[in-house]
Amino acid sequence: MFSPSPLTQKRLRRFRSIRRGWWSFLLLGLLYVVSLGAELLVNHRALVVSHEGRLHFPTYGAIVPGTVFGEGYAYETNYRRLRDRFRSEAKGDWVLMPPVPYGPLENDLRDELVHPIAPSWSAGHWLGTDPTGRDVLARLFYGFRIVMSFALVFTAAVYLLATAIGCAMGYFGGWFDLFGQRIIEIWQNIPFLYVVIIAVTLVPADVAVSVRVGLLLLILVAFSWAGDSAFLRTATLKEKSRDYVAAVRLLGAGPGRTIFRHILPNTVATLVTFLPFTVAGAINSLTALDFLNFGLPRPMPSWGEMLEIGLGATHAWWIVTFTFLAITVVLLLVTFVGEAIREAFDPRRFTTYQ
Repeated sequence: MFSPSPLTQKRLRRFRSIRRGWWSFLLLGLLYVVSLGAELLVNHRALVVSHEGRLHFPTYGAIVPGTVFGEGYAYETNYRRLRDRFRSEAKGDWVLMPPVPYGPLENDLRDELVHPIAPSWSAGHWLGTDPTGRDVLARLFYGFRIVMSFALVFTAAVYLLATAIGCAMGYFGGWFDLFGQRIIEIWQNIPFLYVVIIAVTLVPADVAVSVRVGLLLLILVAFSWAGDSAFLRTATLKEKSRDYVAAVRLLGAGPGRTIFRHILPNTVATLVTFLPFTVAGAINSLTALDFLNFGLPRPMPSWGEMLEIGLGATHAWWIVTFTFLAITVVLLLVTFVGEAIREAFDPRRFTTYQ
């Protein structure tokens, strides 16, 4: 079983003692865990439908046509109308809807509503709608899950690539190190935005959404690892000169074991310190690309797209306001976590000079 070293335990205790960072970490983690079950809280599908003594659970299942519940259409059931019908009939059938009964891609096209509508409790849109009738709260909630998942996968991929290349450059040195540095210098001078524009333009519109998202993730990772690899290279160079590395090599350990079993654990402070700021950078990058229409494919819920729509509909102040508040709160939480980690893992705090 993995057991952290005494030094790591001290750092973790120090991190927990920084209340602002610790509570920000807990709140951000809780929000993300809750967002993973977004369909149970924000969804146009019912959680449970009781019809003629039989229970149906349509949330995570296949599309249930309206004919199953006695409706006069064969497309997906409108569960809000079905709930109203069951209540009026009073035959014992019932529908349990999520707290927010609207999906992120659903257009609420009721005759009595003229979109965009301001936040309204009576209309059921707590944060209002956009010009096409989509619920702002639903798109914010699902947008948070998408942007956080994207940022976490992006961070893991960047750190994996930067760690492998940076540690190899620092450990082997010589011509390999010089060649790697020249490649990084050339790579960092390639215009990132132009590459994204060209890639998005060349991808056909009928390509699957997962492929388009994967391509965007690949491009962002490809242009984001170089900076972190430089820090890992420097940390590896410093650790390589330590006596314990010489002892490990004398005992017959190969480069892979020496790097990943002995050197890398001693550079974890460098990795962890930059982790929250890499997440924040990914959120900013994805939001900016979505705002410029070079990010996630439409109509996926996206904070950048919501900012673009809100700025285009200046009379719908609630779209920009609530989107801006969501982005600000998330980035503040990530920043507070990053500051706490940086202070907790400060090498000067737990280092003794003799």
